[in-house]
Amino acid sequence: MLRRLAPVLLTLVVVALGITALAARPDDGDAQRSADYVVLVGAAGLRWDDVDPENTPTLWRMAERGAIGSLSVRSAHRPTCPVDGWLTLGAGNFAAWHGTRPGGGCPAGPVTVERPDGIGANLPDQPAVVAHNQNKLAWGATPGALAESVRCSVAVGPGAAVAAARPFGRVDRYEAALPDDPAALLGSCVLSIVDVGTVDDDDPAVRAAQARQADARLARVLAARPPHSLVLVAGVSDTDSPARLHVAVADGPGWDGGWLTSPSTARAGYLQLVDLAPTALAALGRPMPERLFLGRPAVTVDDRPDDLRTAIGAPADADREAAAQRTVAGWFFTLLAAAQMALAVAVLPLLRRARRLAGPHGPAPVSRRVVAVVELLLVAAALAVPAALLADAVPWWRGQHAGWWFASVTVLLVVGGTAAVRFAPGHDRTLGPLGAVAGLATLVVGVDVLTGSRLQLNGVVGYSALEGGRYAGLGTVGLGVFIAGSLLTGGWLAQRVRRGWRPTVMVTVGGTAVVIVGSPYLGADSIGAIALTAGVSVAAAICTGGWLTVSRLAWATMAGLAVTIGFALVDLGRPAAERGSLGRFLAALGDGTGGLTVHRSSTANFETFVNSPLTVLAVAGAALVWLALLQPWGGLLRLFGIYPAIRAAMAGTGVAAGLGGVLGGSALDVAGAAGALVVPMAALAALRVLDHSTDRTLPDSGPPGGEGGAAPPDGSGPGGADPSGGPAARAEGAPRAPTAGATPAHGPKGVTVESRGSRDHLADRHGGSHDRYGRHGSRPWPLQHGRPGTFSSPGGSPPRWARASPPPASATC
Repeated sequence: MLRRLAPVLLTLVVVALGITALAARPDDGDAQRSADYVVLVGAAGLRWDDVDPENTPTLWRMAERGAIGSLSVRSAHRPTCPVDGWLTLGAGNFAAWHGTRPGGGCPAGPVTVERPDGIGANLPDQPAVVAHNQNKLAWGATPGALAESVRCSVAVGPGAAVAAARPFGRVDRYEAALPDDPAALLGSCVLSIVDVGTVDDDDPAVRAAQARQADARLARVLAARPPHSLVLVAGVSDTDSPARLHVAVADGPGWDGGWLTSPSTARAGYLQLVDLAPTALAALGRPMPERLFLGRPAVTVDDRPDDLRTAIGAPADADREAAAQRTVAGWFFTLLAAAQMALAVAVLPLLRRARRLAGPHGPAPVSRRVVAVVELLLVAAALAVPAALLADAVPWWRGQHAGWWFASVTVLLVVGGTAAVRFAPGHDRTLGPLGAVAGLATLVVGVDVLTGSRLQLNGVVGYSALEGGRYAGLGTVGLGVFIAGSLLTGGWLAQRVRRGWRPTVMVTVGGTAVVIVGSPYLGADSIGAIALTAGVSVAAAICTGGWLTVSRLAWATMAGLAVTIGFALVDLGRPAAERGSLGRFLAALGDGTGGLTVHRSSTANFETFVNSPLTVLAVAGAALVWLALLQPWGGLLRLFGIYPAIRAAMAGTGVAAGLGGVLGGSALDVAGAAGALVVPMAALAALRVLDHSTDRTLPDSGPPGGEGGAAPPDGSGPGGADPSGGPAARAEGAPRAPTAGATPAHGPKGVTVESRGSRDHLADRHGGSHDRYGRHGSRPWPLQHGRPGTFSSPGGSPPRWARASPPPASATC
């Protein structure tokens, strides 16, 4: 009865862990009314390295007493041109200007601003811009949503007019330039938007002059600010490629010191451009539009250094790291894909010649030294991504040649990790390197997530704040590595325990990984947690052996659906501003706007599939597995039959990585990152299991517990082999000494073949032998065409050819 209920109980455990991880939400802080007036001051292109006490004294003093952060200026167009940035500011959503863009850059010519009266202004292109964003772009932004949320707004300068224009083009109050005394103008409406100029020149002297001019205009704004007002200063856009992080400063009641952040970034010191509109409305105590802004109101957090120069150094350094990351990440993944493809080609002839035939004739075995070198290269390839993640603990981006510094640090870490795996206890066992590599990868990613994901932010194998997709938690590559590492670790541990305990071990390890991935305090990836839940359920269902039957697949599917539905219900019960991505998607389906989310996801999947080097890794890894490792000579089928828990872990990894990538809009990136770890380890384990393919299993001679049955209580396998990985590798050219208690059998043409007790652990550690497909039982394995197996017949007597007269002792192999 308990055995029948085991799948149900394990499914409930996985579901409970998944919902528990996803349901808890951190306290993001309440954005309450704090001002009677809000003044948004924008300077396109302004970065933190433009700010210093001598050249920009006003901004420096404002940053000393206010809250500061790094601003990501992502919009619906890349790069974010000044007109795109101002439009995104006024929409509270990713928006872009329509019209022609020479070379894919910024629109030619200034924005047309008409002055039909002496009070306000009109933008004749605004209706077309609104139609362009709502009908042709995937974000469904409404330019002018911020101005529509207040009764009156003021715009100073052409950029501010774009942000303050209502959807039909009207600007309530407008001035083309900032007056000498703007007090009356800024006090005439609760919301004022001021364009203080652009900082865009490449010449340091000219750029410093532009920043100084913007700072002088800011001084006039601060001198004339209304009482009890909030002033927000932002570098609202990029001015060239590549994108950079920009200035964000808030000064006003309740904004004294600290770092700026928002629930949309969940990272102290980081803010998005789309957060400024909801921040202004929250400070004024005004309700949000019916169609929610994509951004969230900003809040402040503590732990900012007292010294402003030190505090500013952090966002400036993050900007340099993010800029270097974009260039280095491209060639790193390209080289990784090329190296793994070359290694796959090198492994193929070794797989073909790894099996040692039982007869006297056959191809000469590959040199042990060559095999050892290839094994070390496979370990190094599998550790490349974790090493690249760990390399960001060293500030390589501060050097003059950042790419070379990163390469040097990464190579040193790969060499160190490979040496640790090589000299780790149990390396000579079949699964020794696989378990060590999986454990190291899981440890590196897991510790980083538990300590705030500092290595992934702006890291080469992490995520970039310039892209604006994620600022905290697990990134795409980290998710793939963590899925593969945790499931392989679970499979390796499950293979070491009794058959009945394997699902429990797999659920324990996998459930812990689900909590780490899905918790908003840690990985903050609800889609990844749902995908990993499905993978853990599949792995737990088949880790004891056998196939993925309909009933087992049903339980795995039910677990994934239960976690999804449970979290969706919890998320929908929250206030609209506090919902996660799944809750917002279901709410959008309810009001008929869910198609935009589906369109964005499908577009992101297609673009990532076409442009990402990880697609090459995923496709090349799948080709190696399907065309080589899963062939009769490839060794992977044999590995799966001998070690069903490893087969379960790899199957669960495929399910989780595929679902996580497609549902998360990253196509094959998650699968590519997982494959970079799994495929080299699968090839290495296949090489080792083929090397032991001529080891023999004694025929069953009694009840379980004997030579052919369960392993003795001390954990050693039959014939003295260790059950976790097979006998130690023999020295090159050394003869195979008969195992104690093994009975020599006589092969064809007078060849004596030793019947060893291990047969690379085809006899499962706790339950008798397996047949060639990994099925449990005591049926003998016949020798066919040189394939290994026992030499007993169903009646217990040796085969006919084995009854011949024994050959000389020199013929023993």
